[in-house]
Amino acid sequence: MRLARGIEAALPPVLALLATAVLFAAFLGLSGTDPRAAYGLIWLGAFGTAFSWQNTLLRAAPLLLTGLCTALPAQLGLVIIGGEGAFVLGALAAAAVGLKLAATGMAPVGIDGAMALAAMAAGGVVIALSGALRHWRGVNETISSLLLAYIAIAVMNQLVEGVLRDPASLNKPSTRALPDALMLGAIPTGSLPISVHVGLLFGLIACLLAYGLIFHTTFGFATRMVGGNLRAARMAGLPVGRLILIVTALGGAAAGLAGMVEVAAVQGAASADIAAGYGFTGILVAFLARQNPLAIIPVAVLLGGIDASGGLLEQRLDLPDATIQVLRGLLFLSLLTVEALQGRLRLAELLRWRRAPAVAQAVNATVSGP
Repeated sequence: MRLARGIEAALPPVLALLATAVLFAAFLGLSGTDPRAAYGLIWLGAFGTAFSWQNTLLRAAPLLLTGLCTALPAQLGLVIIGGEGAFVLGALAAAAVGLKLAATGMAPVGIDGAMALAAMAAGGVVIALSGALRHWRGVNETISSLLLAYIAIAVMNQLVEGVLRDPASLNKPSTRALPDALMLGAIPTGSLPISVHVGLLFGLIACLLAYGLIFHTTFGFATRMVGGNLRAARMAGLPVGRLILIVTALGGAAAGLAGMVEVAAVQGAASADIAAGYGFTGILVAFLARQNPLAIIPVAVLLGGIDASGGLLEQRLDLPDATIQVLRGLLFLSLLTVEALQGRLRLAELLRWRRAPAVAQAVNATVSGP
């Protein structure tokens, strides 16, 4: 039974990947590019060398956390797509707190911890607001979270170009750079010729903790009960509103932490470039992982590898930088199509199952005669 459920859960993503491979090959062929050469370069740019693995893991690190921003609320039946807003607000909060505390002479470890907490709080508030609007005001969480994401990006741009702007950043407005002592270090890799910041560990630990919380605690069982049958959850006396606030806040906190990692491990400062689409790609990660926090890990690595291969496609095949976006779009479209077809097939099976007793009775009546 468990094996059958696992196969059923893995089938839609696998079919979506196969369909995407065919569609993307057709797209490349129509544009005059050899699909085999393109797929070879994608593999080489994503996993072919140690440097490729380094780029893949660096891009996968924020996707682990932004994927949770969609996957955790999905356990409640909520479709949150505003992870980009939580990501940029988390980055902004981390940069502001880091610069403020750096002037006090506080220990770097303490400052990094405060930056992480500030980022998680900022991200958690904006996503929890979408959950609150859904529960108490009936506002669609998909629309509200997306609109709040654009508001968050606008707020970030306003502050970065205003009160938080570094006077030295003339053509590219940004905050002042964080001191080197506040930058996150690399994971010890021994003799391996790669260097990946500790933000990857944050993402891995967060996914493992989220999996344990959702599938191995009473809190997680209550959360999944709300997502499975809201009316039954209310009749059972579950605190639906509190669960929605907590779970959406946790999802937003994960995306906010991703923003902190981007500032403290990659960018070194908050700027308009921080809105690189990691929050939106996290939506695809969560859907492809079937909202399973544990499955987010390989999916994030896969999509991180696809992103890492974009530069190689541009250099070797002279393809535009939007090619990878086309691939991601085809993947998302294929996944939605497979999910829809799977739902129709289940409905057809259910109808056949319900019709079976009536058919059996008719057959028995015919065989037995008057």
